[in-house]
Amino acid sequence: MKDLHQLAAGLAAGRWDGAFAALYACAGRPVDQCRARYARLIQGFAAAFGDGARDYAFYSAPGRTELGGNHTDHQHGRVLAASVDLDVIALAAPNGTDTVRVLSEGFEMDVVDLARLTPVEEETGHSASLIRGVCAAFAQRGWPVRGFDAYTTSAVLKGSGLSSSAAFEVLIGNIADHLFAGGAESPVAIAQIGQYAENVFFGKPSGLLDQMASSVGGVVAMDFADPADPKVRPLTLDLAGQGYALCIVDTGADHADLTDEYAAIPAEMKAVAAALGGQVLRDVPEEAFCAALPALRRQLGDRALLRAFHFYADDQRAALQADALAAGDFGRFLTLVTESGVSSFQYLQNVFCRSKPADEQPVALALALAQTLLAGAGAVRVHGGGFAGTIQAYVPLERVEPFRAGMEALLGPGMCHVVSVRPAGGVRLAESE
Repeated sequence: MKDLHQLAAGLAAGRWDGAFAALYACAGRPVDQCRARYARLIQGFAAAFGDGARDYAFYSAPGRTELGGNHTDHQHGRVLAASVDLDVIALAAPNGTDTVRVLSEGFEMDVVDLARLTPVEEETGHSASLIRGVCAAFAQRGWPVRGFDAYTTSAVLKGSGLSSSAAFEVLIGNIADHLFAGGAESPVAIAQIGQYAENVFFGKPSGLLDQMASSVGGVVAMDFADPADPKVRPLTLDLAGQGYALCIVDTGADHADLTDEYAAIPAEMKAVAAALGGQVLRDVPEEAFCAALPALRRQLGDRALLRAFHFYADDQRAALQADALAAGDFGRFLTLVTESGVSSFQYLQNVFCRSKPADEQPVALALALAQTLLAGAGAVRVHGGGFAGTIQAYVPLERVEPFRAGMEALLGPGMCHVVSVRPAGGVRLAESE
């Protein structure tokens, strides 16, 4: 137990410098910058909840980048993903009540009464629903969930394509795990808890990729054939050693009212599977799908079938990408990245928004400019959910600044993020003696 003044003194004395090195050395972030960022948590917590002797701890959960397998996870497919150096962090402590209070910098405070651990309609689509859903999942697992206070700040900007929602879910999951479960839940379980909160309480039918990448950390190939027991294969990727940087480019488009666009992808894929006796496309052999094309077309139309074609190819491609990394064949990996992007554009069709005016095509325009700036080098593809989101580019190190300048001349300052692969997932930061 310590008060916030003691916590701040320990931070300034370097008691968390080892944890900072483990999390942020991948991006070359100076320790003074890390200390200053976490000091803001202490200041924000004090202003929101006051000072006093409590069981304080720092927490971090990273954003994620999808490296392979675009929209394959919700069909129990294979994916390749990595955690990145941009994260959401928190200072948290128990408050001795049955109420959770979370204040995220720049937002209003979420207050969740733990007397109700079922979905609240008014919270749908808001962060309070994620907090309630995570706490509900821990309670369902038999853990004595109680109230806590947390102040958070995030470098995983909303709309950046790095999955700020999954990072937030993993952050709250780690807080609950260490406060009430003694750290007993695994990173995979915490990811599953986050997905449950997002699906059931938040109301978004997401797969498990985002939460797994944030919770497990590093570069991981994942196979969701059995979502209750996903297979995780750790890999390494030294981009700088290969002479490349990874850029995530935000197209700056409005994400409002796109839930139906995103939801249509898993819905249409599942409709194809259902017509062939499966629940998801992973249940249905590709040969059976191809043999049934005429009947499926009459029943479901063309777009659902094109999206199924994408699933079968990108599911296999994600496994091939993992094998290429394991073999050290980075050239093959980049070729597969390009193929994934083409498939997403042509078959998955998560580049154009039917709900937006025809003259609004931000993702397609960003892809076109990126390909021009790369001039045949590296690779570029639509990233994550698509539609009004982000693109991903592997840029030769000598071209990073011209690439960034060119993309931001079109899209605006700060829209091209150069990210590093972070070796750790969601964590409670360890304090050194």
